[in-house]
Amino acid sequence: MSDTPINPRPRVGLFATCVMNAFRPSIGFASAKLLEDAGCHVSVPAAQTCCGQPGLNSGDEDSARALAKQVIEAFEDYDYVVGPSGSCMATIRHDYPNLFADMADWRKRAEALAAKSYELLSFLTDVMGVTEVDAEYHGTITYHDSCSGLRSMGVKGQPRQLLGSVKGLTIKEMEDTDVCCGFGGTFCVKYPEISEKMADDKLANAAATGADTLLGGDLGCLLHLAGRLRRKGSPVKVYHTAEVLAGLADGPSLGEENR
Repeated sequence: MSDTPINPRPRVGLFATCVMNAFRPSIGFASAKLLEDAGCHVSVPAAQTCCGQPGLNSGDEDSARALAKQVIEAFEDYDYVVGPSGSCMATIRHDYPNLFADMADWRKRAEALAAKSYELLSFLTDVMGVTEVDAEYHGTITYHDSCSGLRSMGVKGQPRQLLGSVKGLTIKEMEDTDVCCGFGGTFCVKYPEISEKMADDKLANAAATGADTLLGGDLGCLLHLAGRLRRKGSPVKVYHTAEVLAGLADGPSLGEENR
């Protein structure tokens, strides 16, 4: 393990992002269940906001800084802050300290928060030492490595290790699993044709495995791919990995909620 919990039952602040609350509350419930099963005391601070990444990526550092301050204040008293989103947690871990480069007090607070911020599945395996889960999912899955989770947070083997313990589940790796799906936040809005082609390439690789389910760890990527699958009439299901690991993937998959 890369770290040791600072007490037998660490206090974890769950960063359940605004997108998650609005589009897929089950990811937040799944995350809380996994953390509690691992022995954590889990809270979801009501004062939390968006991490500020959209504004930051668009050059609006003032708005991003204001949101960052709210997040820091909401989570700094916890032992850890954990979220089921590589991109959000990468923003907190890597971008927050830089946002306050010229503000000594806030930079110190941002650095302290960054040091105890983790993506959900890496936290479960690397910090809490979880090696298996008690869950079932009868299907064949393929996994998409999101850019932020993989490159910024080092999430690669952790989800695969945990998925390997799920009863009834078969994993089939797709070609170029670590290649961008084309979402990229505002990239898909600014360059829709390129984004669409990248999504189609990703989905073609997924289809080649014969998998009936596509999993991943970033909701932005999953919404992007699920939307494309639905428009193409594909029956492939899309879930956040946490939903499967927590045994909460028995409802509609992403894109099917309003059918």
